[in-house]
Amino acid sequence: MSAPEQFSVPFSVAVRRGDVLQADCPSREVLKHMTSRWGVLVLVMLLGGMHRFSDLRRKIGGVSEKMLSQTLQGLESDGLVDRKALPVVPPHVEYRLTPLGQEAALHLETMVDWIEEKLPQIMSLRENRQQGAGAGMQHDS
Repeated sequence: MSAPEQFSVPFSVAVRRGDVLQADCPSREVLKHMTSRWGVLVLVMLLGGMHRFSDLRRKIGGVSEKMLSQTLQGLESDGLVDRKALPVVPPHVEYRLTPLGQEAALHLETMVDWIEEKLPQIMSLRENRQQGAGAGMQHDS
């Protein structure tokens, strides 16, 4: 299969074909950048428009400066985020989605919205499984 054909194949077909499942498939690195906890949150935050580094750090609870920097570098290298350094003192760096990043972020936003909508159900199922596991352990004693 030629390179242009390879990248035009839908994901579901690629999975059945197996390329993304291969350890050396370049899509693995992009997948890691986009779907890491911080990658998802950065991309969804940037759907709201341009953000400065400090603004992203403040709004994304729990992310360290190092992790945010690494996440943004990965997304930028994949062409999903555009970085603009402003020549001011102190330095200001702005980040915005590229058209490709916008497209990716919209897909991720759907997933994040689904998680938020289903969270009560997920938490209830999690609690029930934990209680069931605890009860099973008591019977084994």
